Amino acid sequence: MRISWRKILIWLVVLFVVAALAYRFRGALHSQDFSWTKLKGAVHEAKLSYLLASLVVMYVAYFIRAFRWKRFSRYLGPSSITGIYRATLIGFTSVFLLGRAGELIRPLVIAKREKLPAAAMFGIYVLERLFDTAATAVFLGVTFIAFPQMLTSAGADPDTIRHLQVAGISLVALIVAATGFLVYFRLHGASALERRLDAWRTRVGWRAKVATGFSGFSEGLQAIRSFSDLFEALLYTAVHWGLIIIVFYIVAHAFGGDLGDITMPGAMFVLAFTMIGSSIQLPGVGGGSQVASFLAFSYGLGIDNEPSAAAAVVLWLITFAGVSLVGIPLLIHEGWSMGELRKLARAESKAEAKGTHVPDTLVPDLASDAPKHEKPKKKDAPK
Repeated sequence: MRISWRKILIWLVVLFVVAALAYRFRGALHSQDFSWTKLKGAVHEAKLSYLLASLVVMYVAYFIRAFRWKRFSRYLGPSSITGIYRATLIGFTSVFLLGRAGELIRPLVIAKREKLPAAAMFGIYVLERLFDTAATAVFLGVTFIAFPQMLTSAGADPDTIRHLQVAGISLVALIVAATGFLVYFRLHGASALERRLDAWRTRVGWRAKVATGFSGFSEGLQAIRSFSDLFEALLYTAVHWGLIIIVFYIVAHAFGGDLGDITMPGAMFVLAFTMIGSSIQLPGVGGGSQVASFLAFSYGLGIDNEPSAAAAVVLWLITFAGVSLVGIPLLIHEGWSMGELRKLARAESKAEAKGTHVPDTLVPDLASDAPKHEKPKKKDAPK
């Protein structure tokens, strides 16, 4: 009997999910309440068309992220959205391949490709992280304040919900206060404080790291020079994370059952916890995004363990590993190897410890789609 490619693909996903679950949730899966048969059924019944659609939306979200970076870079010189998008995919693929060390690759690749200063690119990276962290706080705050019934239906204690609502209000207030501080700091305090840290840049150790981090923060703030800059940055951030909420929503509905009843606020709730988990390094496991997704589905929304585990791993595949489907071919096209990526990440880490960044010459030359006017001129023949 002939087996369709669709069934082969589904079973490959099943095998990957089982292997990932055995590693990521090995403590929880030994529970007597966990059924491997239910897990297998949950994955097998997932709608492949939904999962493919969520992957497409994820790539659109990466494009919006690249567009936001281009908007941040507009005061530094001309840049190409195509080049920044390619560098974005390469950068997130580097994170997938190298872990946290790969986070340093993206600013360097963008700086090399777009002929922009590396220090400014790391500043934009810091600014980007600030906006994304604020988005996490807003998601949690909104779900706790506006949708307490979602947690009530999952069996949460009323006193716990009241505490979460207070925490949500505090988070939103903190974000508003932080935004006001950034505006004030950008207009009045950045240059004075940076001058005071000049002496720290000559040291080695934590002082140099603090000075470098602050310089990056100050450089990033140069992208916000008016209220229209701030508004556009907030708009692109909202669109980007709105698309990722849609990804979480589509993936949940791909499994049907109780997961198919999850609303947009529920998807926002899971995303916020997943983002918090991604910032945590668990001993022997690494990033805790899968565990956080699993806990948000199972304990936060009252979904059974088996579909929660399947959805958590598939979300990880689409939102984190999925970028490598295009990113790895781009790395090969650019002529980069894993050894070069590791070498560059280590070199940047050492340079930051000294309060600097790696020189442009250490970043490998990129493939031939750079603008023609950027190509080096031919040397005159010797007379």
